[in-house]
Amino acid sequence: MTQFRVAALYKFTPLVADKALQDRLLTACREQDVYGTLLIASEGINGTIAGAPDAIEAVLNVIRSLPGCADIEHKESFAEEQPFLRMKVRLKKEIVTMGVPGVDPQKAVGSYVAPEDWNELISAPDVVTIDTRNDYEVRIGQFKGAVNPETTSFREFPDWFRKFRETRPNARIAMYCTGGIRCEKSTAFALTEGLDEVYHLKGGILKYLETVPEEDSLWEGDCFVFDRRVAVRHGLELGDYTTCHACREPLGPEDLKSPHFVAGVSCPHCREARSEEQRQRYAERQRQEARAAARGERHVGAILDADADND
Repeated sequence: MTQFRVAALYKFTPLVADKALQDRLLTACREQDVYGTLLIASEGINGTIAGAPDAIEAVLNVIRSLPGCADIEHKESFAEEQPFLRMKVRLKKEIVTMGVPGVDPQKAVGSYVAPEDWNELISAPDVVTIDTRNDYEVRIGQFKGAVNPETTSFREFPDWFRKFRETRPNARIAMYCTGGIRCEKSTAFALTEGLDEVYHLKGGILKYLETVPEEDSLWEGDCFVFDRRVAVRHGLELGDYTTCHACREPLGPEDLKSPHFVAGVSCPHCREARSEEQRQRYAERQRQEARAAARGERHVGAILDADADND
């Protein structure tokens, strides 16, 4: 069985993020039949792509040829099915959107902590561990004892952090996220706010789950990923989650047993927030998707893949 190689990557580096670069990357991916999303901005590149192993290597080589990207690192996993349905290269103001002027991870970021050293750090009594991801991601898994800011967008994190810091002014801060990019921004922001000591997990949750044995792990649950796999667990094995097509919330086995779950139409998290008209529209989309599947086709309009840009 053919396995798809999935590469999650980012790099903060000055780029001329224009249509020429957008077209160059899009052409390289299309020539190799690689799918996924790449975001480019003047501050760097971010994204996840999937394809045949050799094809991914070819695209990575194109990315490595960009200014400052020769040493770009990526988190790698494999999937039995292509986790994306299309390829997008987007021009953005930020490769991960915080919306705070002057925050520049290229100038200063927190101290990196290797996955094998992370447990010791977050177990220290004077350390507060903060999850910088959004609430729907945190809901299905987080590090033991971590603080959930309950944000719906990364743009909300700065205001939350300013208020939280007032409650723990002397704590050492350890932050983490899925692949590391949000922590680059959040620790850079924390330094601009006057913190002297702030840490972040190098490579993010994905690198931790790949590196640290499950029997030694302080991770609880699954890790949400921005593609059709929805979630992964230790060893980056596929998790037991799917996605609600109406609201994008990750759904576990218990959610699927709820009377409020209707495939493609509603789930326990959005049933009361959607109108009957919306549910009827979702139901029609679901019928179109089912007909496309019966023909052996993919109904792109019904798929909620990685369009969320990891904000």
